Amino acid sequence: MFFSSKSDPIQIDGYQSYGSSNHLYLIGRALEHEGVDLKKTSFLSALKNAYKQFASDELRHTKLKVTLLDNRSFYTTTDAEGYFKIDEKVDGLGALANDEGWLQMVISFDDVQKGITVLGDNRFPIEMLIPAETASYGVISDIDDTILHTGVASLLKWRVIINTFFKNVGKRTSLEGAPELYRKLHGGKSGQDANPMFYVSNSPWNLYSYLESFVRNQKFPKGPILLRDLRSPFEKTPKPEKPHKQHEIRNILNAYPKLKFVLIGDSGEHDVDIYLEVAKEYPEQIIAVYLRSVKHKKKVLRVKSVLSQYETTPAVLVEKSSFAEEHARSIGLIS
Repeated sequence: MFFSSKSDPIQIDGYQSYGSSNHLYLIGRALEHEGVDLKKTSFLSALKNAYKQFASDELRHTKLKVTLLDNRSFYTTTDAEGYFKIDEKVDGLGALANDEGWLQMVISFDDVQKGITVLGDNRFPIEMLIPAETASYGVISDIDDTILHTGVASLLKWRVIINTFFKNVGKRTSLEGAPELYRKLHGGKSGQDANPMFYVSNSPWNLYSYLESFVRNQKFPKGPILLRDLRSPFEKTPKPEKPHKQHEIRNILNAYPKLKFVLIGDSGEHDVDIYLEVAKEYPEQIIAVYLRSVKHKKKVLRVKSVLSQYETTPAVLVEKSSFAEEHARSIGLIS
């Protein structure tokens, strides 16, 4: 049973995840509703939304129930930060997915104390992607400065701060031609392949709704958005052996060992090192690497130098989406 001394309504944020026809993998967070409204476009609203996303009150050690379309149910309990995870072998999931491979479910609070208001009649949507049988390859893409103008290469990352905290999601812009390129990759050579899309970012889970809204508003193909936990400066547990993005990419590749992938990132941070290391580790699965050029001469020169010494997988530094589209067409990824 959930207990709370506050009067705020409670909710469950189900993050889009990925699994298989016999593997149920769901993640999300239970928390109090802070009144975040991403539809409001004013400067003040953007600032308030940013604050509320990071000042969320989690619901710890709370029991939740997931119900499939065939009425099978599974239970989980949130951790000390309100996050939950279901990771189980379950047969027959593929038959419940739609044509795009999305398995749609409902998650709810299993038991709620009287007097607590639950949003949405205690029915919250949660989805898991099962790559369609028609898929010819998958796409794993970075977000910051790859599909979303962020400014990670700016001095002291000041543009990242301004764009994240002072710009409403409705005013954020995608890089020119990126939505069209991603839709073509999603469709593949036939235009109907339903190739799975995965979005990986170093942004914290607090920004999930913000980034999911951006992907949807800009008409990028729908796909799991994989973010990271915020580490406290007082965190005593050791840091992961590999960077977050590299860890997530390897998880995806290991989940679908028979599926080939395209990696898309940018030249502003460490994508070139991470992606090429992954490509060397999984040479049979990585069929192309695209790195979008950012406006930072020194970083671009470094990436060009690294790519000039790399021959394992086609790896291209692209100035525009049209360059990547032309290359993808030349190697048979799109028509």
